[in-house]
Amino acid sequence: MDLERSDDQELFRETTRRFLESTAPVATVRQWSEKEPSGYPADWWRRGAELGWVSLLVAEEDGGGSVSGTGLADLALVAEEMGRLVSPGPLLMANVVASAVSDLGTADQRAEVLPGLLSGESVATWCLAEPTTPAVGGDGVALEAVDDGARFVLTGVKLPVEAAADAGHLLVTARVDGGLTQFLVPAATPGVTVSPLQSLDLSRRFAEVRFDGVTVGPESVLGEVGAAADQVERQLQTVVALQCATMVGAVDEMFTRTVEYAFDRFSFGRALASYQALKHRFADMKLWLEASHATTVGAVRSVDAGEERAAELVSVAKSYVGTKGPVILQDCVQLHGGIGVTWDHDLHLYLRRVVQERALFGTPEEHRERIAARMGV
Repeated sequence: MDLERSDDQELFRETTRRFLESTAPVATVRQWSEKEPSGYPADWWRRGAELGWVSLLVAEEDGGGSVSGTGLADLALVAEEMGRLVSPGPLLMANVVASAVSDLGTADQRAEVLPGLLSGESVATWCLAEPTTPAVGGDGVALEAVDDGARFVLTGVKLPVEAAADAGHLLVTARVDGGLTQFLVPAATPGVTVSPLQSLDLSRRFAEVRFDGVTVGPESVLGEVGAAADQVERQLQTVVALQCATMVGAVDEMFTRTVEYAFDRFSFGRALASYQALKHRFADMKLWLEASHATTVGAVRSVDAGEERAAELVSVAKSYVGTKGPVILQDCVQLHGGIGVTWDHDLHLYLRRVVQERALFGTPEEHRERIAARMGV
């Protein structure tokens, strides 16, 4: 939790929490995960967009605007609240694409993509990860875009890609003559094949996106050809910082509920929470949780400010939260006893969300390698 929130940010956070609790409590999220093809009703996402969920990283002249002047910090509040209720929805992907288009898009690209994203009428996603290149960020991109002089031909596979089946546009990170280039590709372009994947996180949808000789014109290039490395790094930092906020929200919620359960559950005539050994265990979990909050806040602030050390702080946050989050939740399962491993209890939904986020956009181990590389180790 960021203790330095402004009054406007606190109101925004509280409004988001009330909306999520009233429209998408965990019981409703369970139902949506079984019945809704996207994991949520389209109207619900549109109502969230009306609250500004996809506007915070977009320039005011493009219809966006932040609450506090620090858009990523505001968006992290939404991500944390959505983590608390394991909410569905393409929050991270829609914002990354909206931000990139607002920053680098041509007038035609902005007019084509941003109105639908900001209103929640359409969805877009970022195609970055690939199945055979485990490196984090731009270093892991192998998908080729061949420049034939007039157009570009994209060939390769991206997976996992969140919300790909619902996306109207795909932000595709590819290589042109070795340099990173990003393309804004309509999902209906011939040669694009989207194949749904099974997901550990029950409330979100992922897919494999295959590009079989997909031909696009120069008007699809976002930014400059071969010069997207810095933008890709910025997008990665944004996504990972928001991932950490989501994980922290999920862990915080379940830790709080576990503490409450330990005071309500009696064993041998005493509250479970009264046993000294468990007190020490709760103290360790609380320490890890507060450190997760702190590293996440530090990463978000650094990315928001565009600091040179942002890449390092983001990797620190992902490596710490991605390691401690699952451990805390596994402890919560153990402290609940038998009921903690049942389908009816909500614990597994939170554990699924955190473990899924741990693996996306770089595992803790891969982010530690990035830190070591930056230090020259």
